[in-house]
Amino acid sequence: EVQLQASGGGLVQAGGSLRLSCVASGFDFDDIAIGWFRQFPGKGREGVGCVGSEDITATWYSDSVKGRFTVARDNAKDTVYLQMNNLRPEDTAVYYCSACTLYGSFYSTTGGDWQPQGRGTLVTVSS
Repeated sequence: EVQLQASGGGLVQAGGSLRLSCVASGFDFDDIAIGWFRQFPGKGREGVGCVGSEDITATWYSDSVKGRFTVARDNAKDTVYLQMNNLRPEDTAVYYCSACTLYGSFYSTTGGDWQPQGRGTLVTVSS
């Protein structure tokens, strides 16, 4: 069974930082690009960032987080990270890790459109 278990969220003031982690299991982690997707309180959602598989220096970011967030992966630990700096109230969301492409699309590892495949982590940014 595919599991993508995110952690590291919390409450932070605007301008602060958080580092999220996501441990993957149930598939060949090294073989796919992996990244982060977020779901806002009003249920809108957005891809955040993605890091490549063969070239782990290759990344994609949404315009809303570019220059503030960094995605990185550790294939030895089957883990992907999201370093979030200069957080804003509009970054408040539940963050999930997800399979993705370097063109900014996100999808389920079992095929089809994105859906949660494990525990997300809530990030709340106060103004």
